[in-house]
Amino acid sequence: MSRFLDELAADLKAGTYRPLPARRVLIDKRGSAGKRPLSIPGVGDRVVQGAVKIVLESVYAADFLPCSFGFRPERSVHDALQVLVDEAWRGRRWVVETDIADCFEAIPKDRLMRAVEERVCDQSMLKLLRSVLGAGVMADGMVRRSVTGTPQGGPLSPLLCNVYLHRLDRVWDVREHGVLVRYCDDAVVMCSSREQAERALAALTVILADLGLEPKAAKTRILHLHEGGEGLEFLGFEHRWVRASNPKFRHLQFLARWPTRQAMQHARDRICELTMRRRVLLPVEVVVREINRFLRGWAGFYKYGNSATHLIQIRWYALMRLARFVAKRHGRRPAFGRWVVGVASPNQLGLISLTGIVVAPRPNRPWRGTPNAGGERRR
Repeated sequence: MSRFLDELAADLKAGTYRPLPARRVLIDKRGSAGKRPLSIPGVGDRVVQGAVKIVLESVYAADFLPCSFGFRPERSVHDALQVLVDEAWRGRRWVVETDIADCFEAIPKDRLMRAVEERVCDQSMLKLLRSVLGAGVMADGMVRRSVTGTPQGGPLSPLLCNVYLHRLDRVWDVREHGVLVRYCDDAVVMCSSREQAERALAALTVILADLGLEPKAAKTRILHLHEGGEGLEFLGFEHRWVRASNPKFRHLQFLARWPTRQAMQHARDRICELTMRRRVLLPVEVVVREINRFLRGWAGFYKYGNSATHLIQIRWYALMRLARFVAKRHGRRPAFGRWVVGVASPNQLGLISLTGIVVAPRPNRPWRGTPNAGGERRR
């Protein structure tokens, strides 16, 4: 490995490094019948892109604006979602929801390089970036090179996307158009009225057109968050304006969130995959450990919301699948598996509990419980 890195460093210093075309693969889009194209660079190219990302990230950290949350150090999905809670509480409940159509593939490379050159003047770095963008992709045995796109799949692509869309953030007028919350190519605008939301959508369309981009029609709409109304799906959560269920606080309304249907189905599919019949020769302890590992990660993300009921549903599904797995492993009926898991085992075979871990969002309170998170806009 050290020899490989030394050779890579020598090529970079000598200016002889040439990236290989990335391998194009198509993966399923969660909750959609479409396919998402990914371009997977080679190992050496990933190393180089990772190093370039570290250098450029430090340059742009001071430039990126608070409305940008995606793929940035010390910023997360939950920071973006906290803004939605805060702004809805302040009365901005008309929402523009959109997604930039084929953003990674549509960014003009020449205009992207001009955006980079606004902050980077080192010619060797610019030359390296041009070679990365011009490497092309390998699909069906052929190399294709286009004049647009920073192919999604490499370590550098999200940062370059943020660099280009920073032009949108800079010209956005919060006072006139509402509060923009952008997570890479997904965006939401929180507005005070329908008229402002319509102006915001028109402005967003014009600005994106100037950048050579456009909103995805199927995912662009204006909605009003109100009790009993439709919900907003953003960053894996469904958001709805609800009234407090506690009789003491029935006068309070707030923006609640919980996992989307697609997120719930993803969890069930993964648990089902871990407990399939073809795995019955594995020890039960191994299967339980793998289920627990998945549940910790999944629940660790979705516990920051009003998700208690949904977490309980997923754990019950895991218990049911584990009971069926035990029954199959012993060649017995499902009732035997339920008896083993629910009666014979004092701790349900070690399956972790998801009860009591939910952290409900509160307006104007940092979701991490620290002064620098959530509600305050970090630079």
